[in-house]
Amino acid sequence: MKAARIFAVTGTLIMFFTLAYGFVAGDFLQEGSILISMAWGKVSLIEVYMGFFLFSAWVLYREEKGMTALLWIISIMIAGNFVTCLYATIALFKSGDNFKRFWLGHHFN
Repeated sequence: MKAARIFAVTGTLIMFFTLAYGFVAGDFLQEGSILISMAWGKVSLIEVYMGFFLFSAWVLYREEKGMTALLWIISIMIAGNFVTCLYATIALFKSGDNFKRFWLGHHFN
């Protein structure tokens, strides 16, 4: 469980600083329009959003309150894998060292 927490926290920090770098050093609209005009830009966008949808299904299953799940899902669609790493980090710390509780959320009894 400790290794999973370290991995999730590390991922959260990497994604935070990567996003910060991108917004400070780049032009999101200009560079994004160039990326999306290329075949591999489209492939990458579809691939990443399929991952978001899969992760969001787990969040929807795991969360007891639909509104909480919806807010997490919206955040994932906007801020990407920074939020997936953050969600996993929080879930790991709330799970009390129990992987079943981590995976099942409120369904764990």
